[in-house]
Amino acid sequence: MRPSSIVMLVVALALGVSAALLSKIWLQAQVPRQQTAVAAPKVDMGTIVIAAKSLRFGNRLAPRSLREVEWPDKAIPEGAFRKIADVVNGKDRRVVLSAIEENEPVLGWKITGPGQRASLSALIGDGKKAVTIRVNDVLGVAGFVLPGERVDILLTRTEIQEVGDEAPIQKNTFTDVLLRNVRVLAVDQLADDRTEEPAPAKAITIEVGTRQAQKLVLAASVGQLALALRSAGSTDTDALTRIALGDLNTVSGPKEASGSSAMVSVTRALVRSDYSVPREGQDSGNQSAKGTGN
Repeated sequence: MRPSSIVMLVVALALGVSAALLSKIWLQAQVPRQQTAVAAPKVDMGTIVIAAKSLRFGNRLAPRSLREVEWPDKAIPEGAFRKIADVVNGKDRRVVLSAIEENEPVLGWKITGPGQRASLSALIGDGKKAVTIRVNDVLGVAGFVLPGERVDILLTRTEIQEVGDEAPIQKNTFTDVLLRNVRVLAVDQLADDRTEEPAPAKAITIEVGTRQAQKLVLAASVGQLALALRSAGSTDTDALTRIALGDLNTVSGPKEASGSSAMVSVTRALVRSDYSVPREGQDSGNQSAKGTGN
């Protein structure tokens, strides 16, 4: 082999090796560097007592109905128990006051104290009283009022007034909203706030203040009470108005609003006169009046 051929072969090999090395270096540069693994912060763990099964009002707590599980120390809810022995000690019994679902933490306010009974008094808030009113399947919203829900209480009564010698007695029947947004503690003898099955009731026990309790007892002796079930989470503050018998004849709607006149009733000595008066901006030539006796 000629010397020139050997030189060319050596140069070709050198160039090939150089190209391979440069390609390897370039490819390695294209691969992103592996990110350094960041160690997860250490979380201090503790234990917490949870329900091993669903518990309802009146259920007696026992070790078999509870479990201990790990729980982050900083996330343990207020009133929770760390050990089953803190809940049941084998001597004093504890009873469920508010329903606890499976795997839900057992909190102090949901159970009685050691040795206490699961009485309704344990459910009453500070400064409140429990008052029971009699209802039926209609006045009790067909049994759809359940423990834990909130209702308005309506009072319907009739007042008798003496207005004169010619008409000595006048009766006025009307309905007022007596109490608003009161909590139902129990329906008949049922106080489980997780009850879902409606049932007609004869008595409803509600949570009220002392003055409200006085109003309620007095109202039950002078008129008829009815319940109005509120929507969940409702906090309406609409102005309250008294509804009398005369308001039952009041009809409002788009057709009346677009008319040229409106009816106004005036009652004098038990004689009611209906006046047709023009609306604002309308001609007053069509005004008429009609008297009716009650």
